[in-house]
Amino acid sequence: MQQAGPVRLGVVGPGNIGRKHIDNVVAGHVPECAITALCSRHPPDAAIAPGAQHFSSLEALLDSGRCDAVIVATPTCNHLQAGAAVLRSGLHLMMEKPLGLSIAEGEALLAQQGPAQVFALMLNQRTDPLFTAMRDCIDSGQLGELTRTQWTMTHWFRPEVYFKVSDWRATWKGEGGGLLLNQCIHNLDIYQWLCGMPASLHAFCRFGRYHDIEVEDEVSAFFSYASGASGVFVGSTGESPGVNRFDVIGDSGSLCFDGERLLLTQNAQSTQQYSRTTRDMFGQPPSHTRDITPERAVNQHAIVLDNFVQAIRNDEPLIAPAREGLNSLALANAMLLSSWENTAVDLPLDAARYQQALEQRMAVSQLRKKQEISATIDMDASFR
Repeated sequence: MQQAGPVRLGVVGPGNIGRKHIDNVVAGHVPECAITALCSRHPPDAAIAPGAQHFSSLEALLDSGRCDAVIVATPTCNHLQAGAAVLRSGLHLMMEKPLGLSIAEGEALLAQQGPAQVFALMLNQRTDPLFTAMRDCIDSGQLGELTRTQWTMTHWFRPEVYFKVSDWRATWKGEGGGLLLNQCIHNLDIYQWLCGMPASLHAFCRFGRYHDIEVEDEVSAFFSYASGASGVFVGSTGESPGVNRFDVIGDSGSLCFDGERLLLTQNAQSTQQYSRTTRDMFGQPPSHTRDITPERAVNQHAIVLDNFVQAIRNDEPLIAPAREGLNSLALANAMLLSSWENTAVDLPLDAARYQQALEQRMAVSQLRKKQEISATIDMDASFR
């Protein structure tokens, strides 16, 4: 269903990331869209979105008739409640990541979507030219069948103040996890978007290793794929300087990203074919390496939001349909469950089994007392 005219957009939770989306619209980076309503407990500075009406409750915003679509940028613990209310109202929905605290919550939210509603997730890293270049190489067969993947992403350092100024972050009750549900949810989405979902995984999470928190701030996980391929994922918010290295190895070549450059290596002959036919005991297939690093200076959030607007106005296919957010959520949930039970976990994940384990931890979890600290906040520095 197409819509004429600008999309009238409400923002629920005009805090750090919500303000980023508002600024993109006000600055004209999402041209066929206007911020018409804001929802928060306390009225924000009117200058952040001139002409937008403030509402102290989501219900009042939804009943106002001022919006065609809503961005939910609230703490994760509120995603299911707020998202479901938006979908029940018939409005279109853009949800900040992750889809919910658990895959069960994500599925419950998706069940509320009507056939004419656009429901997207802010998986902005899908618009990073680096990852689209990697996806093109993989999809075109330049690497052959994938055999091994490895992503070490410890470039998510967060100091203690990051947690102290929030009451919900890094608690089971407020966020359903830490590193995996917050920072690395983007990396997990890209990992499965490029390499597919594993058949099983075995993970080792460390809880509160670097910070005074109850949830995970370091993880190492081993992936097993149905094809026989293997994968390793390592993440941390306690390591500085961090590492961002992503290797995708195939039978005919490889992609290696070292945090700055993306190198494509292609073999003249597939590795297995060469291995089975050569008589050279210490030989290896001839190969050629090219630097294919793209220019990465794009406004990822604005691209995803504009795509959402165009999906409403012109039926443009979504870059990140909300349903696709289930995969990264399943990986995060499975890593936690694997660590709690000290065993490998099969995928697709048993959502009920995980939900029971999560709720046991939520039952004894408490939101922390938010500390009134004058913290320096540069949201651009948080996107890595």
